Amino acid sequence: MQWFGKGSQNVEDGRSGGGGRVALGGGVGIIVVIVGLLFGKDLTGLVGQMPAVEQGEVKKGTPTDAQGKFVAGVLQSTEQVWEEQFNALGEQYEQPVLRLFRDGVQSACGNASSSVGPFYCPGDHKVYIDLSFYDELKNRFGAAGDFAQAYVIAHEVGHHVQNLLGISAKMEEARGRLSEVEYNKLSVKLELQADFYAGLWANHAQNLKDFKLDAGDIEEALTAANAIGDDKLQQQSQGEVVPDAFTHGTSAQRMYWFKKGFETGDIRQGDTFNTTKL
Repeated sequence: MQWFGKGSQNVEDGRSGGGGRVALGGGVGIIVVIVGLLFGKDLTGLVGQMPAVEQGEVKKGTPTDAQGKFVAGVLQSTEQVWEEQFNALGEQYEQPVLRLFRDGVQSACGNASSSVGPFYCPGDHKVYIDLSFYDELKNRFGAAGDFAQAYVIAHEVGHHVQNLLGISAKMEEARGRLSEVEYNKLSVKLELQADFYAGLWANHAQNLKDFKLDAGDIEEALTAANAIGDDKLQQQSQGEVVPDAFTHGTSAQRMYWFKKGFETGDIRQGDTFNTTKL
């Protein structure tokens, strides 16, 4: 992909390190939804249990390094696409903040180390990512390419869209009255919808004057979706597949919903909660 714009200003860059120590806990209250792409389980509550981490100065605005500029460009493209989508729905889109960190970070959902993976915190409307995750995506999971990286950001922004539309709140309401297995099934639907939203973003981003898809970009995103399916991750980590423990969907499901979002570009086609077949 190619991005010719200046990049979003809604970036907080805390990668410098060496600052004051973040206290464990952070007075965050209830953790709502945490989504890490690497894990085949619900991460709710895990973030607040992470050890205290070092954190330095946080710079606001578009980063000056190449990788920072890239993710800021992806974020800006999501802002433009989702503002258009929300306007069509008669709603106003609230732009999220992208927080870059190294090793660990404090969010409104609690403290988190890089091992959690990229996540979205509905408590502060921020997407969090340690960019070293992209090295793991390439080297461990074989999902290389800039569009695979863009897919990660678009997926997490998809969770922000769900939060604004009230979908995340309904998920939290359901948590207390469902068994773990039943809730896991809802979590899969939430994740697949975020994949659909990432595909929808890719569809509409093609029409932006500052954005250009390259040959093979969509394949890169599909490769990433395939690499982080619950079935594949479980098979790799524990040698067996346990469907009742799925929280993100199979590789085939994740690819299907991203592709459906890209091919239709129609937000009405992304209701994963009421479909008869995922």
